[in-house]
Amino acid sequence: MEERKIVTSLFVYAYDELPADYKRLVDEAKRVTKDAYAPYSKFHVGAALLLANGEIVSATNQENAAYPSGMCAERVTMFYANSRYPNQSPKALAIASFAEGDFLDEPITPCGACRQVLLEAEMRYGADINVLLYGKRGVYVVSSVKALLPLSFDSSLLK
Repeated sequence: MEERKIVTSLFVYAYDELPADYKRLVDEAKRVTKDAYAPYSKFHVGAALLLANGEIVSATNQENAAYPSGMCAERVTMFYANSRYPNQSPKALAIASFAEGDFLDEPITPCGACRQVLLEAEMRYGADINVLLYGKRGVYVVSSVKALLPLSFDSSLLK
């Protein structure tokens, strides 16, 4: 038997320590949380994506009474960006969540389905996407989606 370890590292910033473009991205993710359609969970998530051309695309989670029919903010944002700006690679994605009248103290991370979709975008454009996870106590900055999804399934396995 052989043991292998998978290690993911990230940086934890105070909001004020973030570079200006990352602050702008986090601010947009926080701003759009109010637009989430979350009548069932009351858990509002906003995502903001910085593209290579400097555009910021943002979206929110969209719930449905038939729960599997809803969509997370991360996927709504990425799918919209891929449709609207198909030739612009994503550079960074910020995610913020709001529940019970305030932003969460600790950051949330994307679900597995969102990680897979975000990984596909990294593969599609051949470039890492920095992921910023906002919490009131700190902002986690992960260098790539691949770091969030070790042992991932990608197109190379389909050959």
